[in-house]
Amino acid sequence: MQRPTEGLSEEDMMHAVVLHEFGPAENLRYETWPDPVAGPGQVRIAVRAAGAHFVETVMRAGEASDKAPPLPELPSVFGGEVAGVVDAVGPGVDASWLGRSVVTSHGAPGGYAELAVADVGGLHAVPDGLGFESAVTMVMTGATTMGLLGVARLGADDVVLVTSAAGGVGRLVVQYAHALGATVVGAAGGPGKVDAVRALGADVAVDYNRPGWADTVRERLGGRPVTAVLDGVGGEKAAAAFELIGRGGRYVVIGWASKEAFEPAPELLAEREISYANALMELLGHPEEAPAREREALEAAAKGELVPSWQAFPLARAAQAHAAMERRETTGKVVLVP
Repeated sequence: MQRPTEGLSEEDMMHAVVLHEFGPAENLRYETWPDPVAGPGQVRIAVRAAGAHFVETVMRAGEASDKAPPLPELPSVFGGEVAGVVDAVGPGVDASWLGRSVVTSHGAPGGYAELAVADVGGLHAVPDGLGFESAVTMVMTGATTMGLLGVARLGADDVVLVTSAAGGVGRLVVQYAHALGATVVGAAGGPGKVDAVRALGADVAVDYNRPGWADTVRERLGGRPVTAVLDGVGGEKAAAAFELIGRGGRYVVIGWASKEAFEPAPELLAEREISYANALMELLGHPEEAPAREREALEAAAKGELVPSWQAFPLARAAQAHAAMERRETTGKVVLVP
């Protein structure tokens, strides 16, 4: 992506976070950038909140992965999830969109900015009473959670273990499972996150950075086996969670925050009659279902059925936000606010 600044005045420039070279978080630079222009079928949004994703830290580092989108051409402005107010419409777009509060997860890359463009077909009106930060949290993180829960098929009789339970998806899963009446075990890293998970309704909350955390779960469950693990971490913590599953249980992948894969051997799954599902991959295989999940998630938040959790960083501190995500110091959805 070239930066066509010749002939532009200061009035045609905005602030954006730009990546010129793959590498560490500090490579994200807050600088002036040309205002985007809404093309045919698009609107331009004055951004009030932009979602940041862990997968974007992987892309920023230049790490090609089958779990991440293709690496962008540089220089690049990340971010496809934005909430804000429509301030311009492109050719063929009804002018009634002007001034409306909207949210989308299908914007053109460029959400880490004061202005962003998005296809009108991917817009949702922000429900009354829902803030921009909450809306941008729910439009993808919430929608993804809805899809993951559909794969997991949780019920009131389940004993559910959620790893990365203080993350954006994990917090929503804990709330949902608690509301169902299931017994909920939330595992997260650090005392503060454990307290937050407990406050969400987890019956058992443990710090999976402490040695022997899985034994603590067994003890607190009083011998009851875990019937479903929803794992958002991978690696050694996922392996420990898997060992807690009783015969006939489910192991569902909902993330990979450790960047380390964990996939149980087929013979071990068969021996213990445990079903395995990579829910993220299943969702990616059905993109046509995304709009309905987005609407469902936004409505659930507007009704108070699910309470989105987010941690805001000023747009100018996007580099610090990326570094905090990589150190796993954030709680809830990471949102950038211009």
